[in-house]
Amino acid sequence: MAGSANLNVMMKTARKAGRGLLKDFGEVENLQVSTKGPGDFVSRADKAAEAMIMEELLHARPTYGFLGEEGKEIEGEDPTRRWIVDPLDGTTNFLHGLPHWAVSIALEHKGQIVAGVIYDPVKDEMFYAEKGGGAWMNESRMRVSGRHRMIESIFATGLPFAGRADLPETIQDLARILPACAGVRRFGAAALDLAYVAAGRYEGFWERGLNAWDIAAGIVIVREAGGILEPINPEGDVIADGQLICANEPIFETFAKVIRKV
Repeated sequence: MAGSANLNVMMKTARKAGRGLLKDFGEVENLQVSTKGPGDFVSRADKAAEAMIMEELLHARPTYGFLGEEGKEIEGEDPTRRWIVDPLDGTTNFLHGLPHWAVSIALEHKGQIVAGVIYDPVKDEMFYAEKGGGAWMNESRMRVSGRHRMIESIFATGLPFAGRADLPETIQDLARILPACAGVRRFGAAALDLAYVAAGRYEGFWERGLNAWDIAAGIVIVREAGGILEPINPEGDVIADGQLICANEPIFETFAKVIRKV
């Protein structure tokens, strides 16, 4: 697909960040056996990736704002546009040598996500979309799953950790959804969960307690692949509230009723 100049900048930057992180990932695997452990190293790799991404994006578009996971938000001269970036989604996977993590870059215009890129360097899978241009993985057009029955469907979510307050609610979600479906997966990278819904690998995804950089790119990718994506609270806002539910159209209403306890 021939994308816009902005999308090409996003994809080029994601690949560059991915190459650096892939080298660091090899070092993390070596550090697993060290007495110090890989935690500090991963933190440095994460921050270095974000600094590189910010430099590339703001060099290409110096008037845009920038919101990243690691640093303070930058207000751009153009208040209508900002980059939203997660340089390493799936940090815990990366830390443990698990090959499931990604670089996520989104472009927001007047409060709407208009372009998104999610790049998995380990598998060399580039998921991307622009508003009105469809969703793609590498050179192939993506569409959400065509399954119609919940009992044949696989869903993804995140599980709260380290005493997060939403653990009881998530356990209740699982108690309702598990008997009604073919399985629930927890792979530890929300950006890739959304990309996998767009690619038809999952029928749906839901999660609470997310940050804007976790989900921004995935929002436009899922919608451009034909998926329905809404806040779990129908009166809420996905980016501001950090909670969402998405699925293909045949499954969405039934799935949403289960999660929303309707």
